[in-house]
Amino acid sequence: MKQFTYQDTLRASYLGYVTQAIINNFAPLLFLIFRDSFNIPLEQMTLLITINFLTQLVVDMLAINFVDRIGYKICIVAAHIFAAVGILGLGVFPLLTNHKFLALLAAVMTYAVGGGLIEVLISPIVEAAPTGNKASSMSLLHSFYCWGMVLVVVFSTLFLHVFGSQSWNILAGIWALFVIGNAFYYSQVPIAMLTQEGDSMTVKALFSMKTFWIFIVLMISAGASEQAMAQWSSAFAESGLGISKTVGDLLGPTMFAILMGLARVFYAKYSERIDLLSFITGSGVLCIASYLLVVFAPNPVLSLVGSAICGLSVGILWPGVFSIAAQSIPKGGTALFAILALAGDIGCAVGPSIVGGVAGLFSENLKYGFIVATVFPILLVTFSFIYRYRQQVRSLLVRT
Repeated sequence: MKQFTYQDTLRASYLGYVTQAIINNFAPLLFLIFRDSFNIPLEQMTLLITINFLTQLVVDMLAINFVDRIGYKICIVAAHIFAAVGILGLGVFPLLTNHKFLALLAAVMTYAVGGGLIEVLISPIVEAAPTGNKASSMSLLHSFYCWGMVLVVVFSTLFLHVFGSQSWNILAGIWALFVIGNAFYYSQVPIAMLTQEGDSMTVKALFSMKTFWIFIVLMISAGASEQAMAQWSSAFAESGLGISKTVGDLLGPTMFAILMGLARVFYAKYSERIDLLSFITGSGVLCIASYLLVVFAPNPVLSLVGSAICGLSVGILWPGVFSIAAQSIPKGGTALFAILALAGDIGCAVGPSIVGGVAGLFSENLKYGFIVATVFPILLVTFSFIYRYRQQVRSLLVRT
């Protein structure tokens, strides 16, 4: 019988982020199919995105109170089971009722419970594993979200192209099988706890730190900057730029995800030579430029280039903030990761919702939504400078 090691734990965690990519990116690929099949307008579809991330947010908040008591292993396996049921539910629930939108909403809420737990658990699982260079490991871990996103978009797009859009129910079942497989894998691997019981900071102590509030704003901004573009790039390429769904999905979300993943792999490889905070700040500036290019480019090709560059720019934001926070607050424990994941999910819910809501006010023109969403990378750059300034002041005070 195979003896599972912490290398298997890392592999299961990598696949866990592929599961997270399925949770966040599969349904948006079907938005136009839902619209045409169930007569659900795009404005209402925005609610599916919002409920997904709001449910994850609630789970993030609740997880602070039970994850350490129940244990990482039980929780991460349960997370995958919830995710599998919800993903399968996308294809099954609408067949069971005439209330198609409510059926989709039920499926989204179910897999979002799994998504919330995955977001809370996988980073501390990897952080607790006995491996070297944590910032590098964290960046590499989060790159698998990107490769998962590429896998979801490419496989789903080609599957629907070959077998027809009516086969989307079967596709949901295929992705659910993948998730169940990783639930079994996680049940077999060793998992360490991040801190010993009673050794980590309390939630009250975390919220009393001004630096912690900076990290919260950075995470909200990171989540919103990433998902405002990621969730709408497929619909924007098809409806806003007049590109076919197959080409739009391959050039929009796929290029976004590939460049986001490459940014994370790049940092994982060269992390010892790069100042992480400077990398985050520079990425935020590039993100602002990419949003402006998407909105103001004179032709569709340049808009797609802007969408892809956005993926490159947001790559380091989420894992980078996690790493800096873990270094800055080493006794933060599970609560630190849970609250930061909660903050990130707030951004993931607010960013796409603002894009969809503003677009709805302007005849579903997504460019207007992207203009407003530019505020998030601007906030990220601003608070990166604030954090650096506070660190420099603290360093001077220590010397004197």
